[in-house]
Amino acid sequence: MRSLITIAIWLCASRLSLAAPRLSFETVGTGNRYITGHRSPKVKDVWEYLGIPYAQPPLGDLRFAAPQVYKAQGPYNATTFGYDCPQQAAVQPLFPGFTSQAPRILGYFTGAAGTERSEDCLTLNIWSRQTVKSATADKPVLVLFHGGRFAGGNTNTPFANGQYLADSEDMVVVTANYRLNVFGFPGAPGTDTNLGLRDQRFAVEWLQKNIAAFGGSPKKIILAGQSSGGAAVDWWSYAYKQNPIVHGLMSTSGNAFSFPMNTPQKQKDNWYTLSALLGCGASDNDTLACMRKQPWEAISTAVSKVPPSPGGSSVRSTPPFYPMVDNKTIFTDHLSLASSGSFTPLPYFHGHNDYEQGYYVIPAFAQGRNATDEQTAQFLLESFVCPHSYEARQRFKAKVPTWVYRYFGDWNNTRLYPTSGAYHGTELHMILGGSQDASGLAASQAQKDTSKLFQRAVAAFAEDPKSGLSQLGWPQFNPETKSWIEIAVGNKPRVTFANPHKYDKTCSTVVMGALSTLS
Repeated sequence: MRSLITIAIWLCASRLSLAAPRLSFETVGTGNRYITGHRSPKVKDVWEYLGIPYAQPPLGDLRFAAPQVYKAQGPYNATTFGYDCPQQAAVQPLFPGFTSQAPRILGYFTGAAGTERSEDCLTLNIWSRQTVKSATADKPVLVLFHGGRFAGGNTNTPFANGQYLADSEDMVVVTANYRLNVFGFPGAPGTDTNLGLRDQRFAVEWLQKNIAAFGGSPKKIILAGQSSGGAAVDWWSYAYKQNPIVHGLMSTSGNAFSFPMNTPQKQKDNWYTLSALLGCGASDNDTLACMRKQPWEAISTAVSKVPPSPGGSSVRSTPPFYPMVDNKTIFTDHLSLASSGSFTPLPYFHGHNDYEQGYYVIPAFAQGRNATDEQTAQFLLESFVCPHSYEARQRFKAKVPTWVYRYFGDWNNTRLYPTSGAYHGTELHMILGGSQDASGLAASQAQKDTSKLFQRAVAAFAEDPKSGLSQLGWPQFNPETKSWIEIAVGNKPRVTFANPHKYDKTCSTVVMGALSTLS
């Protein structure tokens, strides 16, 4: 009889569903397998589950193909990060005035910290603290897509580690790898488009089915992204109007109007340039089969020989393999879609940093371009201020709750050079709380307090996207009121509010970044 009971219990646990059967918080049941994690190394109350596959490895004939359902094979030990997706190695120049911590920070930020790469990279990571909400699977869930211009970036970095946020706020934090560069955005004739964006959708679909096992509510998933990840979140709002899965959107330092794309023809030409470099021809439809046989390392090396496209600014350029219009995940005219309210009406929390260009001048310098102050100020407007203002105004017009912020923190331990300011990516230190891990230097008390403030806001939005921020006293965006939220002005851990015209008054004369090179 005891054996029969044991078998019955096992069978019930194996039929895993949103009821989230659990052997312990260390080992949870998802889909048709058990996943074992471990306690986070620096926050012992948080459990982390690393490198969980959410789709079949895109190997062989699955290279350059849409993601496929993962075929689980027994229990999974989720105690180490998965591989980074193949990408071009970032080169750090000897920029004038670099601080001692700058190379370390940039290594982590650009995916150049020596982590291993492989095509078998479609994995995600989950952080969750065991609380009362865990037992009822009622925690809000923040899913973060990393940045990196869709050419680089990873999740095995302090810029995407969720252990501190999961500890400070009672929420589940998730980060996901997705295919990058030519592997994610090939532009090859006869193949699927925007594979990296499809990977992101696959990851969220996996979470919808399985996040309850980790204490998260599938009805409280917030989709967030930084930089290009922020653009992906915004594109999502147009692509999945009928079934967004998620319940709120958050873009930091980037949206659908921020960054220029290649034309489909340019992407096709870049594909043929690459295939010719690898001996796979340059003008016929047989290139795909040949390219699927090449070692991924050889492809990555050859990609570095395909030049980027001019980005309409001395500060930016567009990688040769990048998301492109396919009228499925990205559409021809987002201006018309936005102005007509043709997006999912989900609450939107978004914004940018005060001196985004403080980072961008470094890769520009590495490519031999020295941008002037006037050019970088214009870049800030084109790629960040005006795109976020535009999206906020369209949401406001459509009566969709939206909040816009500008982050000002300029801290000693994250400074790249004396005047780097609140540069691109520094908001992630506040949201995730990993500045000391990134820089190797301790955070100041004001910095820690600002992080708590930002984390509380993210958690409030995740718990209640429609009114959580309002309950904190953060006003919804309104073009005519003091509703542009200023965070950490003068390095003070507080918020202030300004009329949007303070920042976007010239936007009517600015061509936004994503529109500057369309043809």
